[in-house]
Amino acid sequence: MADVRNAKADPASSLLTPQNSVLVLVDHQPQMFFGTTSADRGEIINAAVGLAKAAKAFDVPVVLTTVAAKTFSGPLLAPLADAFPDQKPIDRTTMNCWEDPRVVDAVKATGRPKIVMAGLWTEVCIALASLSATEQGYQVYVATDACGGVSVAAHENAIRRMTQHGIVPTTWLTTLLEWQRDWSRTETYEAVMDIVQQHAGAYGQGVVYAHSMFQEPAAVR
Repeated sequence: MADVRNAKADPASSLLTPQNSVLVLVDHQPQMFFGTTSADRGEIINAAVGLAKAAKAFDVPVVLTTVAAKTFSGPLLAPLADAFPDQKPIDRTTMNCWEDPRVVDAVKATGRPKIVMAGLWTEVCIALASLSATEQGYQVYVATDACGGVSVAAHENAIRRMTQHGIVPTTWLTTLLEWQRDWSRTETYEAVMDIVQQHAGAYGQGVVYAHSMFQEPAAVR
């Protein structure tokens, strides 16, 4: 049992930070979305784009990868491509992106020990890659709401399979807030609030309300 008398105000080493993370986005492509039925496709897209914008706001390295883009699956989702206009996705033939040396080399080049991963489909491209990376020493976090499977059962079974191997399920918004963590970090505050308003649903609307009610002069009555 740990000696709690030594407790101090330090964050856990397991927490994500902008300095220890790399984001890998896998196969958010039209053909992959056609077969995705585990959740509303629009909600998956919203989560994926919110996650990508979060990484950009915190200067977290991003690896974009697609599968058979020209022959089967189509191009990377336009809002993701627009978020990284100078970055060309790594297009693969293998379902498991961790079997493509270019993807592994891109992750290794960042020097980051923690991988945040999201994509389609959860049970194939995400589960296989996250299990492979974990076995090789990475700590992998999967933003499950930015993922989708061919069925609810496939998606949920994949999450159970991954967690049995120490892979951490999270969400795009949890990841954003974990990277921010302290509202006194003013250099990213405005970007975070913008992303929340655009993509965080009811929470975002709460931010819109607070801004409009408390930061603008009250109307003369």
